[in-house]
Amino acid sequence: MGKMSREKGKRFERELAKIFRNYGYKTARRTSQYCGQSGDASDVIGLPGIHVEAKHQERMQLYDWIDQAKHDSFGTGNKPVVFHKRNNHEILVSMQLDTFFDFYREWEAGNGLHKAEQENP
Repeated sequence: MGKMSREKGKRFERELAKIFRNYGYKTARRTSQYCGQSGDASDVIGLPGIHVEAKHQERMQLYDWIDQAKHDSFGTGNKPVVFHKRNNHEILVSMQLDTFFDFYREWEAGNGLHKAEQENP
């Protein structure tokens, strides 16, 4: 990976950390990694329970990125999630289906949707 690509990745990680802080996760920050080893292999920390894999690339390699997030988060109990974007595009978030349903069920429970659906079929 060239220096410009590394710098682009670092800028995106800093951008994500700032976005997370703006959403109220005040301890969010980019991790300083050396060969992927920092104690926590997340690119950005501060979202409890989430392993953040950050990718700012033009060519999408989503399955490779998900595999990397799964590998790096193995044994941590954190959910592997990929935050990605291309130049001049919005940030997207990708995850495995079971991770999505873990999040959705929490959201659903917090909003009382499942119970309301069962009461009013």
